[in-house]
Amino acid sequence: MKEAPALSLLPADLPQALLVGRVWRSGDIDGPAVVAVRNGEVFDITRHAATVADLLERDDVVAIVRSAPGESLGRVEKLIENALSANPAADVPRLLAPNDLQAIKACGVTFAVSLLERVIEEQANGDPARAEQLRGELLASIGADLSSIKPGSPQAEQLKQEFISRGAWSQYMEVGIGPYAEVFSKSQPMSAVGFGADVGLHPESKWNNPEPEIVLAVTSQGKPVGATLGNDVNLRDIEGRSALLLGKAKDNNGSTAIGPFIRLFDDKYSLDTVRNAEVRLTIEGADDEFVLDGVSLMKQISRDPLDLIGQTCGAHHQYPDGFMLFLGTMFSPIKDRDAKGGGFTHHKGDRVTIASPALGALINHVHRSDEIAPWTFGVRALYNNLARRGLLGNVTKATQATGEK
Repeated sequence: MKEAPALSLLPADLPQALLVGRVWRSGDIDGPAVVAVRNGEVFDITRHAATVADLLERDDVVAIVRSAPGESLGRVEKLIENALSANPAADVPRLLAPNDLQAIKACGVTFAVSLLERVIEEQANGDPARAEQLRGELLASIGADLSSIKPGSPQAEQLKQEFISRGAWSQYMEVGIGPYAEVFSKSQPMSAVGFGADVGLHPESKWNNPEPEIVLAVTSQGKPVGATLGNDVNLRDIEGRSALLLGKAKDNNGSTAIGPFIRLFDDKYSLDTVRNAEVRLTIEGADDEFVLDGVSLMKQISRDPLDLIGQTCGAHHQYPDGFMLFLGTMFSPIKDRDAKGGGFTHHKGDRVTIASPALGALINHVHRSDEIAPWTFGVRALYNNLARRGLLGNVTKATQATGEK
């Protein structure tokens, strides 16, 4: 497979993009560094903010990312190329997920198309062989364009009562068109993998897919300050058996990929850019010639990103370290792969590319969660590393500035 030029995997307007991320530096540092990308050059700014969570809380975050002094780590293209290399060089910083201490939250069923697929999963009890028949039956029984219905509206309530009277109501319908969004904990702080890393499938899953999404970076005060790309690896069979298996389906080793960088909001890139974004997905098989392309149009989202943020945090729930919020996707692949009517499922080695012009691309390869590198570097390891490097004072100052005791 011929690799795309590294620059094509970065924001189309790279010189104007305010990018922040994390890399693993070897040698004496032997730990993560917070980096800023300026006109294609990567700078270590850890001395100014020891964690990305601290950086995003600062009022002067834009000024720091634009101009704070830091050691140059070279061209960003070199990091991208190294992350995709079969034999990565040990002396080139390794790209990590751009978030660290933030909670990782996700919104489900935020698009009408994905709502139908969730209902199919539930009614199929995790059996992909029943999906095609159920899809036709469901489309025939609904008799309404769900994308035109505002969640929580009187029209949505009327439709709900019609479904209940027909015995067709679903817990997925409830969060799809009801007043309350589905917001769940996708995985743990520090557990997400970054650009070029392997993502993991639970070994028991036989029906699964990637979910290409935009991920908002949100502060402890509920303010969105930037966005990036994410893959919410989805196990359709396990979650389809029961909603109570959501944790087993969603939170596995390598089940969350985020990256390559967080793009900060400014006069060139804003929440309105997110609202109008197109997120493209390409899946390329390693053991067959299968290729699948799709797109998720943020214009078709049922709930505004600010509404989703408000349903995630507020007086009812606080996130003192901020949070990363997956906004959901309209993309649920149904293209047959292994057998007619069998729909899509991953094969080991699949290459997944999630891309949007203003954010670049997130590329990962699919393997089993029990066969990829285990997650071993958590919050305690991070703080031990920062203490050894004399950087804990930076964390303390930033924490005090946000009012944390």
